[in-house]
Amino acid sequence: MADKKLNISFLWHMHQPLYKDPVTSDFILPWVLFHGTKDYYDMVAILEEFPEIHQSFNLVPSLIEQIKDYCSPSVKDRYRQVSLKKASQLTQEDKYFMLDRFFQSNWERMVNPVEQYREMLKLRGFSSAHEDLIVALRFFTEQDYLDLQVLFNLSWIDPMHIINDPWLAGLVKKGRGFSEQDKATLLKKQIEIMQSILPKYAEMRGKGIVELTTSPYYHPILPLLCDSDSAKEGSPDISLPRKRFIHPEDAREQIRKAVLLHKETFGVLPDGMWPSEGSVSMEMAPLVAEAGIKWIGTDEEILSRSLNKPILRSSNGVCMDGLIYRPYSLDTQHGELGVVFRDKVLSDLIGFEYSQMDADKAVADFMTRLSQIHQNLDDPDSHLVNIILDGENAWEYYENDGRDFLRLLYKTLTEDDRINCVTPGEFFASGKVTPEKIERIHSGSWINHNFNIWIGHAEDNAAWDMISEARAALVEYEDSLSEEMSLSKSEDIKAAWEAIYAAEGSDWFWWYGDDHTTLSAEDFDYLFRAHLIKVFSLIGREHPPSFDIPIISTLWEQRPSTIPTGFMQAVFDGEVTNYFEWLSACKIERTHASGAMHSEGVAVGLIDTVFYGFNLQTFFLRLDYTMGLFPFNKPWSLTLRLLHPEHLKIKITVEGNKSSGKLLKKTDEGWQEDSDIAMLATGDIIEIGLDFAMLGAAPGSELKLYLELDAKEHGQMRWPTKGVIVIDLPDTDYENIHWMV
Repeated sequence: MADKKLNISFLWHMHQPLYKDPVTSDFILPWVLFHGTKDYYDMVAILEEFPEIHQSFNLVPSLIEQIKDYCSPSVKDRYRQVSLKKASQLTQEDKYFMLDRFFQSNWERMVNPVEQYREMLKLRGFSSAHEDLIVALRFFTEQDYLDLQVLFNLSWIDPMHIINDPWLAGLVKKGRGFSEQDKATLLKKQIEIMQSILPKYAEMRGKGIVELTTSPYYHPILPLLCDSDSAKEGSPDISLPRKRFIHPEDAREQIRKAVLLHKETFGVLPDGMWPSEGSVSMEMAPLVAEAGIKWIGTDEEILSRSLNKPILRSSNGVCMDGLIYRPYSLDTQHGELGVVFRDKVLSDLIGFEYSQMDADKAVADFMTRLSQIHQNLDDPDSHLVNIILDGENAWEYYENDGRDFLRLLYKTLTEDDRINCVTPGEFFASGKVTPEKIERIHSGSWINHNFNIWIGHAEDNAAWDMISEARAALVEYEDSLSEEMSLSKSEDIKAAWEAIYAAEGSDWFWWYGDDHTTLSAEDFDYLFRAHLIKVFSLIGREHPPSFDIPIISTLWEQRPSTIPTGFMQAVFDGEVTNYFEWLSACKIERTHASGAMHSEGVAVGLIDTVFYGFNLQTFFLRLDYTMGLFPFNKPWSLTLRLLHPEHLKIKITVEGNKSSGKLLKKTDEGWQEDSDIAMLATGDIIEIGLDFAMLGAAPGSELKLYLELDAKEHGQMRWPTKGVIVIDLPDTDYENIHWMV
């Protein structure tokens, strides 16, 4: 057995969600750029030092698409646009954004080791709560902001680039006091790195060192596209969306588009696929084989469920038999499909544990485990140990971005004559082993052998129902067109289907429900709904009002923290006429989501405070300008959106003490003006009165609404920032119940 080598396969899954705003094509979040400059190039380039370490890289098509976008210096990314601005020209909003977002690096590994970056973090404070950032703005000088622009972007440059580029090494050594020219050169080098990524993967594939594989285009859960009821296999009691989703044609298209982009990018068809989240089912397998894919990978628990056999492990987690290391195949109507299964323990050790250990100890532990696996197998050369994990997110937790660990690991593997590092494609093509047949593969993912992350929770199900509704509207629209109209509208229809496919991506569902949390949840929620709203826009139809409301349940409805203490009557003169006029009204708080890695980033806007009150006939609103901006005589506009009890818009235009307002109602022809807003005055404040009868509201009922403000150079605001305000209207007993002395 000593002369028989154990086959080891590394598959690095390279994936980022689609961060592009479907309306503007601007990037909402910068992680394709930053993982591009920090991870994507060096992860494959390091293998030039170790050509015997053959590996697989799974490049998700939507990631490839975004890498190509970033190859252009004109790419629009809010983080990059703020970075490009001269420090002397930064607005207060830009500065707030920087203090909020430009410390989004791993503090232990990427901030603290850099003296100036660490000092600025202390100066800003460790809280990114809105009120704390407002205070911190006063402490930063123009040079501080310039240094922050450089250090944030520099923190996301991989050590490999710094070692190989004397200019970058000099910038690191400089440490502070950067110039605008320093920054411009750094940001130019970012784009140069992005331009080098895909050619490097193609080069390494051409040398036979790596195998490149793909995933469905927008990273959807294929089994759920084929049939949402497939979730019942892993969770029989799961609660599913109201409308069953059965669209294998969408799954087929996601696969077809992936294979096509891979061929366009690398000149060859992919042999392998990592189905999104390792999700498999009997229904999706034929579609993968039909596209010419020869093998797929998934998790060991899927194998255990498929064979109804446990995975036997020792007390330290080493697999005791060869069950998960054997090659398998699944017969489909389109031919045989090879299947490999990841070793969960080995994969998770690299992904989550070894970053907390010294590189030599981590590598020693890993090699000890491989040695035990080798000893446990009578014929190690007929087995394949599959290590499959995320290829980018772990490294910021490692010392030196994981470079020390990986170089030592690859060196040790190269020198060990018991180890043979191959790709699954090479292993299957060798013909040394006949794969064992799996009669039926369990329907599930790499997480708990089910799909509960992506379906079953009320938020997940609401998202699936939204896709169903938008998709049905698109199909109905297509069916209604004549052949001539179909040709003239073909580009819009194609774009609408693209938006549907983007909305089917798994990443939106990852953050819905209570499985995972992120302080960027509202960004993901917005992007998901924006794709579906775009579908309706492209086909010339009004989207349902519910699509404007965030799905995240904690953001759906917000009731004011206080309620009016009694009835009131406003005097519509644009000023606080007397002490008692608005005394019984209450303030609507504008909340801000914040945290160490994300904050809403809303700087002070035109309007600082909103109050509301009422009597039995009228709903009153008062908006106060931000201190220091009044008198404000430039034109701006306000839209009050009511979603309940009727779907209405109140549009108000303001220019100093001149204003006008219109009530709009939704009809089959779109929004139509209904009547003027008579109770309206602007001046020191904005005062608005709306009759309950005009709003279709009865005493004791609810109003659900939000406000949108467009103040031109003073920015756009939404009140509340997420969801809707729910206001309980009074009935005849209100004052008796709430009367206070």
